[in-house]
Amino acid sequence: MEASNQVATVGVALERVYVWEIPVRLTHWVIFFSILILSGTGYYIAHPFISVSGPAGQHFVMGTARAVHLYTAIIFGLAVLVRIYWLFAGNQYARLLQFIPLTRKRWGNLWDSLLFFGFITGRPAPYAGHDALAGAAYAFLMALYLVLIATGLALYTAIAAQSSPFQIFEFLVPLFGGLQIARLIHHICMWLVLITAIVHVYSVFLWSTVEHAGEVDSIFSGYKFFPKRELFSKRESFTKRKARDW
Repeated sequence: MEASNQVATVGVALERVYVWEIPVRLTHWVIFFSILILSGTGYYIAHPFISVSGPAGQHFVMGTARAVHLYTAIIFGLAVLVRIYWLFAGNQYARLLQFIPLTRKRWGNLWDSLLFFGFITGRPAPYAGHDALAGAAYAFLMALYLVLIATGLALYTAIAAQSSPFQIFEFLVPLFGGLQIARLIHHICMWLVLITAIVHVYSVFLWSTVEHAGEVDSIFSGYKFFPKRELFSKRESFTKRKARDW
């Protein structure tokens, strides 16, 4: 047995599987920290809670918050675009079909996962990548990201200089029904993202205690661990599906 690929624990042979590639892990953490900064600065822009004495121009608190929000939003948007690109360029665990349940098997796994997280049944069949419920949740999260980016661009056109290249996105304002509606949608999406993030952290730690596959560690190392028997079954199923698709 090769120590680099296989591990024996409690009498069961485990094999290390490279699941999350570097672009997936990198964009995950860039998006995570971006959301923290964007949520904090965005909340302050909407509800200023720092009081300073003297003319505002001498302190530039709001201006600093807006600048940090803008540049972080650019980084966030680029990270989302890279992750979307990796839906088509990544390995089998990062691709689009992991996020949209198109097969009967994935729909069955979606139902099993709902029953599991509802504490109605035992754990569903393990997946090296995302199970169907997690994949659908991440697809929903990606949609929220795109709406946040679009509404953010629409809102920024109201304060950007007329010579700013961001003014090309002014056409988004009427699409959202005006700046006030765009602002409302922007805020609602922010809270939905934060709620989804909390549920995500809970589900990751829950899966870690159930599967013992290195769920938490995998977002740092990229590797998960599975019994060889289960892994062989997954590979056989994937090979058959690829053969059918071709």
